[in-house]
Amino acid sequence: MQIPVFTVDAFTNRPFSGNPAAVCLLENDLDEDLHQKIATEMNLSETAFIRKLKPGDDFTKSSCFGLRWFTPANEVPLCGHATLASAAVLFHVQKNTNSVLTFVTLSGELKARQVKDHIVLDLPLYTAYPQELKEVEELIKAAVGDMIVQDLRYSPDTKKLLVRLSDTYERSVLEELKVSAQRFLSAEKTGKVKGLILTVKGNSSAKGHDFYSRYFAPWYGVLEDPVTGSAHAVLSSYWSEQLGKKEMLAFQCSRRGGELKISVRNDGRVDIAGQTAVVLKGNLTF
Repeated sequence: MQIPVFTVDAFTNRPFSGNPAAVCLLENDLDEDLHQKIATEMNLSETAFIRKLKPGDDFTKSSCFGLRWFTPANEVPLCGHATLASAAVLFHVQKNTNSVLTFVTLSGELKARQVKDHIVLDLPLYTAYPQELKEVEELIKAAVGDMIVQDLRYSPDTKKLLVRLSDTYERSVLEELKVSAQRFLSAEKTGKVKGLILTVKGNSSAKGHDFYSRYFAPWYGVLEDPVTGSAHAVLSSYWSEQLGKKEMLAFQCSRRGGELKISVRNDGRVDIAGQTAVVLKGNLTF
């Protein structure tokens, strides 16, 4: 069997930055266990599988596809950067002729559209609620040591913990923070956290970024994710409320780094736009 596979760097316009995702185009149904085996083999934070929903569908002409995402360890309910990568493969490689693509996923229907040199994802917006420190104190200590935490929120829908560091800290402090995400596994005692977001307010005078973040998900086998759409589905809600803004520019300051353009909508969803670079095209053969 041969399956076309692509590696796409998402939320960047330069190869070898942003967040890489593998994208597989499935002409036919794939044995269930092979999804995970392929994702483990690709060994990127996410491997996406695009499948046809009915006979006669075509990757060039159809506008609606099934989409699933797997880390090297397990399937996940939402992945923004691999959705962006999947849309890039259909729009830029397959030359899909539709203005809007719809993906049927575990998180409902997600839409992607092209706007100039960006692809815009229509994602759910998730609220994060105040979280008591004592419940997660050990986890936060493992993540940021004695740094000052200004706010603490938890998103039950995504199982993500949002830790906002003091506004006295600059972007560079977040970038230089040495994090041993493996330690989070033993430090997290509640059983409810599956992702940790560290975030700091932006400095509007520098490059216009409204906020910065880093994201860790060792519970899903991803120590640090370079640029994370699903984390920004939580961050967008939080920072929109904090800053009183609907339109924001965000930067995730992992080692690879990536930029996200955010537009919080009035219907409980968020548009997250990014650029992409296709860096590999080939076939899986087995």
